[in-house]
Amino acid sequence: MTGIKYRTVGVDGFKIFYREAGPSKASKLLLLHGFPSSGHMFRDLIPLLADRFHIIAPDLPGFGQSDMPPRAQFKYSFDNIAGVIDRFYRSGRIRPLRGLRLRLRRPTGFRIATRHPERITAIISQNGNAYEEG
Repeated sequence: MTGIKYRTVGVDGFKIFYREAGPSKASKLLLLHGFPSSGHMFRDLIPLLADRFHIIAPDLPGFGQSDMPPRAQFKYSFDNIAGVIDRFYRSGRIRPLRGLRLRLRRPTGFRIATRHPERITAIISQNGNAYEEG
């Protein structure tokens, strides 16, 4: 079993915390939590998948161990949060296991998927908002 690593990276001037496990050369699986929650919700799932996937489970801005910028500094909207996560996985500053770059080329998340459909292999939604208002 691959151990879970706990890391942080700066995105847009604040800290994004994430959990990471699995072989860096395996297919990437980005686990995005819902509201109100954090990547901690995947603590039991990550070890079950880490033998087959390179798992990345960030805490969204304002949740879990990621920074919670004041509302005057950060607009807490689905679009803005999706933008931060988009920049999170594209950031060259993220260094996963063995010092390799994260290289998530096919992230998940409905808003990220609509921005970059060519990067998506599959979407797994658990209690997620799959309607326009959400």
